Amino acid sequence: MGGLYTARTDDGLEYVLRAKKKFRRQRVTPLVGDRVLFTPGEISDEHGWVEEILPRANQFVRPPVANVTLLCVTVSPVPEPDCLLVDKLLVFAQMQDLTAVLVVNKNDLDGGETAARLAAAYERAGVKVFDVSASSGWGLKELKERLRGESACFSGQSGVGKSSLLNALFSVRAQTGEISEKISRGKNTTRHTELFEADGCRVYDTPGFSLLEIGEPLDPVMVQEWYPEMRSLRDQCRFEGCCHVSEPGCAVREAAQKGNIDMGRYTRYTILLEDAREVWKNRYR
Repeated sequence: MGGLYTARTDDGLEYVLRAKKKFRRQRVTPLVGDRVLFTPGEISDEHGWVEEILPRANQFVRPPVANVTLLCVTVSPVPEPDCLLVDKLLVFAQMQDLTAVLVVNKNDLDGGETAARLAAAYERAGVKVFDVSASSGWGLKELKERLRGESACFSGQSGVGKSSLLNALFSVRAQTGEISEKISRGKNTTRHTELFEADGCRVYDTPGFSLLEIGEPLDPVMVQEWYPEMRSLRDQCRFEGCCHVSEPGCAVREAAQKGNIDMGRYTRYTILLEDAREVWKNRYR
């Protein structure tokens, strides 16, 4: 609401604040998830003031959030998983030093077949896969335990049931937009992005987005750095600086052909690499 922010203290008290003018001069905007120093308003005042924004561990352009610790990449059997989007999100998570997990919702549609297939594909990438169902409750206890103590953000393509999953995880038995009395929820920086806390978990509610944007072009040379299963093999390539695309004696390409790393992951890597090269080439235009 019109430049107003809500800050919540460790003991649960909430204060409505405005950001001081110095932030506008510095072109800095408070984000959902920011840790701040503030001065509460006096009894006669309508609001207090954000005095300082403490250093951020990370921040994103879309959604506008900061200090995420866990990225939950969410897919489901229907719609069919967009694994290229999944890989982009995993790359972005590593770039921001974030832990990422893969959440496969709607287990009730296929009995966990999609989750099993993706677990096999992402095992060597070190990505934990959670097989869950928001409608039946399958797997939610294990996922909730993983969320405990984290500041988590759910991301993924539309239609995979992110909102239903959040509602089921935190026992919110209401339509979207309503909230259970069991959890506390506070608006922070925008009308669309919120942070709520429940059962030792902090979750960013970010409706309407599918791809975390970092706001900077990806150096093509660095793309392979974000693929753990490739990093372990690159020293076996014939040529130093191998990009694992067409170079002879490439251990990564050979491993993909033999099935020692997932061929789908490898193919999507070549797509992301080409995209990164194109963006990098045109970054100053």
